[in-house]
Amino acid sequence: MRREVHEGGVFVPRPKTPYMLADGTKVPGVTTVIGQLGWNKQQLLIWAHREGLAGRDFRDTSGKAADIGTCAHYMVECDVLGVDADLSGFEPDTVEKARPAFAAWGQWVRGSNCTIVATEAQLVSERFRYGGTLDAVASIGGQLQVLDFKTSKAVYPDHVIQLAAYQRLWNEAHPAEQLAPGAMLLRIGKDGAFAAHGFTQEQLDCGWEAFLHARALYDLRKPLEEAAA
Repeated sequence: MRREVHEGGVFVPRPKTPYMLADGTKVPGVTTVIGQLGWNKQQLLIWAHREGLAGRDFRDTSGKAADIGTCAHYMVECDVLGVDADLSGFEPDTVEKARPAFAAWGQWVRGSNCTIVATEAQLVSERFRYGGTLDAVASIGGQLQVLDFKTSKAVYPDHVIQLAAYQRLWNEAHPAEQLAPGAMLLRIGKDGAFAAHGFTQEQLDCGWEAFLHARALYDLRKPLEEAAA
């Protein structure tokens, strides 16, 4: 789910709140830790190259597609938060193309017996020294799981890592409300398509191992930069 508010149909970035330990030490967020891996950059470069070969400016193509995905994502976010969606800032054609994804979201919620129990939960792990803001935690078929929303063309490995880190954050902060095994990613494509992707606990455990390595790498970067200065 987007870390943004909607004002007059326009997305405006929310001010970032630093993740802090109890003693006031600032720690990195999940996306910052994962972002240093750069695993998706190769796919983006290949796509941009193909657009260029086809005589298209990848920025124009991406912008038009992003409008549809952003609109659908916003409609879903408003539904989760229980507020009316102000669609005045989107082109009518964009809204119409986004509606099927929103309808698919509604069908998934009803079919999976999903109830949102928490949204935008900002948490910090004292043990592993990182923070994160969970899109949602939901009761799915009577079991609590992390629910994450993405506007993307596909599901990527770093999505699994992110969900694993979020799962650990919640369980550390809520010892009496431990999450059930597994997690769910709800993907809204930039073309307005909607798909639900479930991950097993075994897959999340693999993602957690990757996150721990990335977290250690984050701490190693500063002394290495100082050595190279």
